[in-house]
Amino acid sequence: MAKHSKNIPGRGLRVADQIQKDLAEIIWSELKDPRVGMITLTEVQLTPDYAHAKVYFTTLADDAEAIKATQQGLSKAAGFLRNQLGLRLRIHTLPQLHFVHDTSTIRGMAMSKLIDEAIATRVQDEEE
Repeated sequence: MAKHSKNIPGRGLRVADQIQKDLAEIIWSELKDPRVGMITLTEVQLTPDYAHAKVYFTTLADDAEAIKATQQGLSKAAGFLRNQLGLRLRIHTLPQLHFVHDTSTIRGMAMSKLIDEAIATRVQDEEE
């Protein structure tokens, strides 16, 4: 289950989770844009009025050009994705989709590397 901010009530969390599941399936099965390759939707954040949804994604490729192309492809397909989402969800307001690259995994790997280096340095200092 995705993490969410605490100011969205329980129903908002469930709607965000359902949007995330449905969008992942739609992107995988129906989106034909070649710019959008293998992606993972990591989180969906809804505004309290359901008017806008930030959809966070990660890609296998970590090069800036591939990420930019993927984001452009997703943004270009936002209307199609919203339309397909509307066929699956029964909510009063269908949110506008805004795609954002999630850098938390990259930052996490960098922090892990720094911790490993600090531990290795500490062990080396203790041995001397």
